Amino acid sequence: MGLAPSLDDLAEIAERAFADLPEGFRKLAGEVVFRVDDFAAQEILDEMGIQDPFELTGLYSGVSLAERSAFGAEPEPSRVFLYRRPILDEWAERGDVTLEELVTHVLVHEVGHHFGLSDPDIEAIEAAEA
Repeated sequence: MGLAPSLDDLAEIAERAFADLPEGFRKLAGEVVFRVDDFAAQEILDEMGIQDPFELTGLYSGVSLAERSAFGAEPEPSRVFLYRRPILDEWAERGDVTLEELVTHVLVHEVGHHFGLSDPDIEAIEAAEA
C-alpha cells in the first residue's frame, strides 16, 4: 500500500483540476489562491457549527463576485481551502470516484461560492450535469 497523498500532492491535483476547467470558468474565477491544509482551523469549525473536522472538505473565503462593488476597495484575493484529511477520508469511503474527480468536485463547489452561488444552486447544477 502506498503513502497517502501529501499536502503538496493534493495542491498539484487541485492546480491541474483548475487548469482543466473550461477557460470561461477560469477567467470568471479571476485571481483565486488555493491552499491545502490537513483540516480546517478550529475557529472555522466553531464558526460554522461543525463538530467533526472530517465533515468539511473545502471552504471559500473572500467576497463573492455577486457582492463586489465597482466602487468598493479592492478586495483581498479569494481563497479556496481544500482539506486533505477529510477529502482522503471521503475518497476512501466512497470508492466510486478517483481522487482527481473528488478534488475537482470540491474545487468547483468552492469556486461556485466565489461566483455567489448557494449550496442548493451548486447542487442543482451538479444534478443537471449527472
